[in-house]
Amino acid sequence: MAAAVIAPVTGEPRLVDPGRPHVGLEDQALTRGDGVFETMHVLDGRAYKFAAHHARLCTSAGIAGLPAPSAQTCRAALAMALDAAGPGSRDTALDLGAEHSVKLSISRGEPGGEPWAWLTVSPVPEQAFAARRDGVSVLLLDRGHDPAEDAELPWLLPGVKTLSYAVNMAAVRHARAHGAQDAVFTTSTDRRILEGATSSVVCARTRDDAAPTLLTPEPSRGILPGTSQARIFDTARRHGWGVDHGPLYPEDLLTADAVWLTSSVRLAVPVTAVDGHEIPTDPVLTRTLTDFLVGSPRG
Repeated sequence: MAAAVIAPVTGEPRLVDPGRPHVGLEDQALTRGDGVFETMHVLDGRAYKFAAHHARLCTSAGIAGLPAPSAQTCRAALAMALDAAGPGSRDTALDLGAEHSVKLSISRGEPGGEPWAWLTVSPVPEQAFAARRDGVSVLLLDRGHDPAEDAELPWLLPGVKTLSYAVNMAAVRHARAHGAQDAVFTTSTDRRILEGATSSVVCARTRDDAAPTLLTPEPSRGILPGTSQARIFDTARRHGWGVDHGPLYPEDLLTADAVWLTSSVRLAVPVTAVDGHEIPTDPVLTRTLTDFLVGSPRG
């Protein structure tokens, strides 16, 4: 792994050794999770959703009251880190090319100090390839309240990708402890589908005589807008597919022709079971959604 650090946010990036400490013990990203981040997928040296990720980073930072590095600074840091990172990993099943995972984070810094940002680059791990290939079973977990209730309360950071991911990771651990591999959140009142612990939920309805229709929960309901889901939907629409935004409920997943968890590094991961109930997967549709997402990296 290689890392390029931007300190402060408005400064020039500099390459550092990722094996050495760079975060102070009082840094508020460490002590309070007070910061925001984005994770990008790089294919053959190209961050093909860079603009969408930088725009969401700026939105998250703005709501959280943090500055964000410019697109030019982020691109410079990314190029610097990629040059030092070495070759990416390769998914032998999909054969997409050399893959890297990139994480760009902004911290509020130490009390009384300045916000700062850092970027790390590493090969995509084998477990991401395994999830793409084998799919995942999911457990539906009650989030405890409807996040749409937070939409007008900016101090609750609705729709912000913060560094405070302890709840998300606890949900995944709970799912694994109960025989599943991942978690999908639902509302308490009507069990409306929200989002995966670290992903967006997409399902398909197909007909023999028509293009498939893709569905996802409503992005205006207080959930994080997914850059991967949005890119898949934009491409599907251009290919004449139907697309729609919720609401979705557990029975919609159980009766769908296929369901995926979409995210930047794992791409389109097929869901194999929901709450212990097996659901169908469609390898051809999965590959098509993956192609919709990554585009033509060699073109």
